[in-house]
Amino acid sequence: MIQNIKNFDLEQIADSGQCFRWRKIDEGKYLIPAYDHIVTVAKSGEKFEFSCTEAEYQIIWKHYFDLELDYGKIIAAIDKNDTFLKEAAEYGSGIRILNQELWEMIISYIISQNNNIPRIKKGIEAVCDRYKAVICKDEQDNLEKTENEIYGFPHLTDIEKNGGRQSLSELGLGYRDEYIWLMCEYEHENKVFFDNLRKCDYEQSMKMLMEHKGIGRKVANCISLFGLHHLDACPIDVWMKKIIDEEYGGIQPKWMSDRYTGRDYPGGVARRGFLPDPTAFRNGDPADCRNGADLCCHL
Repeated sequence: MIQNIKNFDLEQIADSGQCFRWRKIDEGKYLIPAYDHIVTVAKSGEKFEFSCTEAEYQIIWKHYFDLELDYGKIIAAIDKNDTFLKEAAEYGSGIRILNQELWEMIISYIISQNNNIPRIKKGIEAVCDRYKAVICKDEQDNLEKTENEIYGFPHLTDIEKNGGRQSLSELGLGYRDEYIWLMCEYEHENKVFFDNLRKCDYEQSMKMLMEHKGIGRKVANCISLFGLHHLDACPIDVWMKKIIDEEYGGIQPKWMSDRYTGRDYPGGVARRGFLPDPTAFRNGDPADCRNGADLCCHL
C-alpha cells in the first residue's frame, strides 16, 4: 500500500538514535521490526510504499510511526527569534518520535549506556538472536530464514526459559547484563509495573524508572521519550550540554522541557496510546485498547 506522508524521512529517523533494529536494504528502503511484526517501507517519489495490508497499517504502523501527529504544525510554531531551533527543526524535519514497545526500550537503553551506536546495535541483536523469541512475520507470514529474518524482541519469559542470568552474561554486554537481569527479576515479582508506568505522567515515570539500578536520568529520559512517548522528555548528553552552553548561554531553554510538545502542541494535546504487549500478537489474541487509543485489533 502507498501513503503520502509529510515530515517523514526514513534515513533521518534511522539515524536519530531512537531505533537500533532497522535494516537499510536499499537507498530509501528499510526493513523494520516492531511488535513481533515486520514491514518494509520504501520511498517512492514523494510517497511511501508499505509492504503490509491496509488493516495492519492502521493497527500497527500508523501508530508506530506517530503519523497522527502533525509535526509540521509543531515546526511552524517555533519561536521565530530562536534561529538555532528553527534551523535544527528544518534540518531534521523528517524525524518522528516512534511509538515503541516499552520493555524493548528499557532493555535497549540499559545496553546503550556508555556505549556507541555500532556496539549498541550489536548488543541488542545478540539478545534477540540468543533467545529467538519469535520470527517477525510479514503480512503473508512467509519469511524464510534468510538475511531478512529478524527475531522479535525477547520478553521476560523468553529469557527465563533460555538460560536466565547465566545466558545474559554470555552475550558480551559487560556490567549491563546485571542491570537487565535485575529488571527481569523486578518484572517477575511486580506484574503490574509496566501498566502502572504507562499510566504515569512524565515526572512520575522518571521517578519510577530511576529507582532501578542501571537507570540514571539520561536513560530514564530516553525510555520516557521513546518507550512512553512523553514528548516533554529531553535526554541530555554531552552534545546537548554543548548546545545549551554555546547557543543558550548555559541556561536550559524552555523547549527542552515542555514547549512544542504534547503539553502545548498547537491544535490540541497529542494523544498517547499504547499497543498491547507484543506477546499477545504471537497467539493472534485480540489487542486491547489503552488510554483511549483506537488500537483495537485482531491480527
